[in-house]
Amino acid sequence: MKIRLLLVDDQPMLRLGFRMVFETQPDLEVVGEAGDGGQGVAMTRALRPDVVLMDVRMPVMDGIEATRRIVGSGSPARVLLLTTFNLDEYVFSGLRAGASGFLLKEVPPPDLLTGIRAVASGDAVVAPQVTRRLIDTFAQHLPDSATGCSPADQRLDQLTDREREVLAEVVRGHSNGEIAETLTVSEATVKTHVGRILTKLQLRDRVQLVVYAYETGIVRPGQDR
Repeated sequence: MKIRLLLVDDQPMLRLGFRMVFETQPDLEVVGEAGDGGQGVAMTRALRPDVVLMDVRMPVMDGIEATRRIVGSGSPARVLLLTTFNLDEYVFSGLRAGASGFLLKEVPPPDLLTGIRAVASGDAVVAPQVTRRLIDTFAQHLPDSATGCSPADQRLDQLTDREREVLAEVVRGHSNGEIAETLTVSEATVKTHVGRILTKLQLRDRVQLVVYAYETGIVRPGQDR
């Protein structure tokens, strides 16, 4: 089955360029285009795409709010944010809003295609190492976990000792292969553990898992990796 894409960007020429790239791929199909976040939310609801390629800065409604509304509606569509060269607070806000990752607008076409397929399959596009650097940079946006334990923290009680070990390795930015080597288990076992952790913590992907780890104080910015 083809991956159904919705393009949301206020620049028609950029959308055209993306469409030209995607139309060369037999497993991708552009089902619609939107010029702002509000249209993107409405078209996501109407067209039910698999992946929404979402610009961050747009008129009427920006990509952050659009992402928040799409994810909040319970839509199965996964949002892949696009941003400019600088990693800014909008990207971090987008990850917290539920985006499955982000890519730079200048990303080479092969990397963009790889990212879209990864998101469609349920993975996160943002490498854990990049995510942690981003969170370190904008740590001032995080709540102070020292003020008390939120209800969300109690989800950690559901994790087994092994799942806690895997969680720690994920937060350190290690891949499944690296975690498997460290814990002397197979990659398939690590993948199973990660899936169970995400289910128990009610998170979408590894990106959200790292954000959660910072928000709940499991790790703090600058903590030794």
